[in-house]
Amino acid sequence: MEKLRNLRKQRGFTQEYMSNILATDVSNYSRKESGSVKIYDEEWEKLAKALDVKVDEIKEEKEASVVQNLTFNDSSSNTQSGNYNQYFNIPEYILENQQEYIKILKEQIDSLKQEVKTLKSKK
Repeated sequence: MEKLRNLRKQRGFTQEYMSNILATDVSNYSRKESGSVKIYDEEWEKLAKALDVKVDEIKEEKEASVVQNLTFNDSSSNTQSGNYNQYFNIPEYILENQQEYIKILKEQIDSLKQEVKTLKSKK
């Protein structure tokens, strides 16, 4: 996320300062700024406000990647276990769709919890 990094440096802001704006730790912000962790729309808005620019001046879309760490241990041979990384490119729209679905499910869970609470209070 070169635009974000460059503008942050131009403004003289540290990653720590920016991480506080997003209410996250510095290492997570660093991963967001490097593009290895998704920056959500609401976070882009907070960052743009802090940098005093419009969101489209700093927002860069990057296709998401998922890294899966696997450890293989073959006890039938004398080889040592090794770590292997598998990379999967998942289109952004699929991830966003899943996030929306999770949001809907959470809302339904909250609604059901409220309904249970109401029914219990009627006893």
